[in-house]
Amino acid sequence: MSEELFEHTTGQGKEDEDSKQEIETAQFSENLYDNKIDKDAILQAIALYHVYQSTAEDGNVVALRGLNVTVKKGEAVAVVGPSGSGKSTLLKCLGVLMKPSAGGVILNGTPTTRKTGLELVKMRQETVSFIFQEGNLLPDLSALDNVAQPLRHRDVSPYDAREKARELLIELGLEERIHGLPETLSGGEQQRVAIARALVTNPKLILADEPTGALDPITSREVLELFGQLHKERGVAFLIVTHSAEVAAFCDRSLELRDGRFVAEHGTNLEIEDLEESRELIVDELGTLSFPPEVLMKMGGSGRFEVEEAADGKITLVAAERKESLIKGKRKLADECPACNYKYKDDSQMCPECGSSRPMIKS
Repeated sequence: MSEELFEHTTGQGKEDEDSKQEIETAQFSENLYDNKIDKDAILQAIALYHVYQSTAEDGNVVALRGLNVTVKKGEAVAVVGPSGSGKSTLLKCLGVLMKPSAGGVILNGTPTTRKTGLELVKMRQETVSFIFQEGNLLPDLSALDNVAQPLRHRDVSPYDAREKARELLIELGLEERIHGLPETLSGGEQQRVAIARALVTNPKLILADEPTGALDPITSREVLELFGQLHKERGVAFLIVTHSAEVAAFCDRSLELRDGRFVAEHGTNLEIEDLEESRELIVDELGTLSFPPEVLMKMGGSGRFEVEEAADGKITLVAAERKESLIKGKRKLADECPACNYKYKDDSQMCPECGSSRPMIKS
């Protein structure tokens, strides 16, 4: 397939003067997606790629590799994976804060491909809100004014914006802290203010990046309980990037991201430390199948495989070199994390300190 088929993100963030070729390419690509739009989905990404340009010796960095994802209306989906797997880049692209190098994002049934900057802002305001790990509250504004701020950007009068913000803060148990500045609030209170700010525009979808990462276990559970209420009572959809097993368990399903690809899907009973359980491997539209490290280790490592059987819903792979090891020399899990020098005490596949994948080394 020619590269032009994917270069349809032209126009995101632009106000005018798209070239004729850019417009024709974008229109053609959008037509390709017409029969792929899921009317029951609040968010879709189709063949999403992102490449960070670099002049370093190692060259460009491919952060996302043809991702496809669908979040149904009212559904909660977690994205799990080690540091550097592309989670934050994915979140920015899905929230149309950053245009991908290629591929399309569809918000509430509307492609974002050829939307201008102002149109994208309006789509975000009407559909999606963000919650970040640190809250990202404006330090010079009170809790009340932080929550009212998104409404002010939508030209709601100061009085009406503050009244709606007040009602929401009271509903979230912050009546006594309404006029407090962020620095005077506890971590849990700051996160509740951030949640109120995300909810004040009545979003259909919340994108959250490690929303409990900076909180203690008790406060984290309180925030998750609040998420659960929003999910059930208001029908708010969630896509949450997380390392937390508790957060993943809150979601309806979890997608495992490795090196910019979704490699597996899990049900609700996900144990982050034991990802091989209940794993469903994912084949993308280009036919790429990426094996997670521990599955590859059980297979004997990388190498050549023969397709012994291929039928509807089933494929059997057999090592092509049956009499020889697929790895030259025996290998074992590294004793020390190469990223942060953490010394492993068990057979875990990810570093508990920095989240990096544990490499295999020669024994």
